Amino acid sequence: MTDQTAALPSAFDRVRAVADAVLYEGYLLYPYRLSSGKNQVRWQFGVLAPRSWIEARGPVPDTVAGSAESWWQQTECLAEAPDTAVLHVRLRFLQLQTRTVESQRPDGTFAPVGRLDLGDRSLLPFDEAVPHEVDVALSVGELRDGERSVTLRAGSGARLEEVYDEQGGVVGQVTRARRPVTARLRLSATPADTPFPLLRLRLRVENTVEDMAGEAPRSAALRRSLVATHTLLALDTGAFVSLLDPPAWAAEAAKACANVRTFPVLTGEPDGRDLVLSSPIILYDHPQIAPESPGDLHDATEIDEILSLRTLTLTDEEKREARATDPRASAIVDRVDAMPPEVMQRLHGAVRTLRPEADAAPSPDTDAVLVDGVTISRGSRVRLRPRRRGTDAHDMFLAGRDAHVEAVFLDFDEKRHVAVTIDDDPTAELHRWYGRFHYFAPEELVPVPEEASAP
Repeated sequence: MTDQTAALPSAFDRVRAVADAVLYEGYLLYPYRLSSGKNQVRWQFGVLAPRSWIEARGPVPDTVAGSAESWWQQTECLAEAPDTAVLHVRLRFLQLQTRTVESQRPDGTFAPVGRLDLGDRSLLPFDEAVPHEVDVALSVGELRDGERSVTLRAGSGARLEEVYDEQGGVVGQVTRARRPVTARLRLSATPADTPFPLLRLRLRVENTVEDMAGEAPRSAALRRSLVATHTLLALDTGAFVSLLDPPAWAAEAAKACANVRTFPVLTGEPDGRDLVLSSPIILYDHPQIAPESPGDLHDATEIDEILSLRTLTLTDEEKREARATDPRASAIVDRVDAMPPEVMQRLHGAVRTLRPEADAAPSPDTDAVLVDGVTISRGSRVRLRPRRRGTDAHDMFLAGRDAHVEAVFLDFDEKRHVAVTIDDDPTAELHRWYGRFHYFAPEELVPVPEEASAP
């Protein structure tokens, strides 16, 4: 293996925000409290558990999404690169760390407790996580010569911290402990069947822990697992090929890539092809964090405005529990409590376009769409007929209702979406003022003449 780790591209640091969002996705869920049921069943993505424990539970489907727990994951992607190019790989994952809280007994010994109150703060037991990064660099020529294997270990450890009361006396202790995790990273490169030179790069990550009993509970297996496992790839020479939008000559090779419980997308600069993020959460090419977002909320497909508003509704006792649950939960509560009105206003939404400014920009207030031979635009009346499949379940309650069109939007995929307010909704005027509409595809609408009455 070539000793190229010291030359690892700083480009990885430029995509850290997106990679960290993957790393901590599902780490905590609203309402960010230990007592919440969904925060007692955690770690939903990219879990690579010990093989013996996984196989004791039967076969795992080889899907692209990394929500299914397994003992391995595999990335295959395409690259145009000479043998002299260096492939840099950064493997990232979380290692669980158990936080135990103990109270001091009258005889000076300590006993585990579910909660230790200390004046204006509390301490709770919780499973934290320690982030790990492993950097590997090999030349493409080395990978073409045969598979390379790299072993890694996240060691065990324990740290004890005494807890004092306001008078400086010891009243308890907090212990943070980790169990060892071992893994293997296997890398190779083979020519793809394409008319122009193209390589198929393969990365397989395996949990190699061998002393886990198959009948152990999930909580024990997680302590010997790689969690939120994902990889970053960079080339110092050459370029990656998008699997989502490959050139025609590479389309079949892209389809042939076998990605199991992870999927690689281009990342970094909008037009860049030198970086790939292979994530257990399926993403588009060049994913980005919305600039309006003031910080991570760790919640799947998070909607910053809604979650921030909900966090504001927590009682003082609920916020105290959230702060005691985890430092990341405490940071969320503190950030939302201190959020100024102008920041909250930015969370309401933003309209972006990928069109060059020289092109005719979409105008929701004036744009129109043809429905059953009738031009529909702002001010038109329509009757709603939501699809039975592939739509919001709540929209079914609006079937047959009449509505007014408020705007016609064009998305990045050149599809039209019609924003409406419901005619007999007493809050329609308020929704119109806030700009909160119901959205339907043109084929879910029936034009209604202005003089027609609702059935």
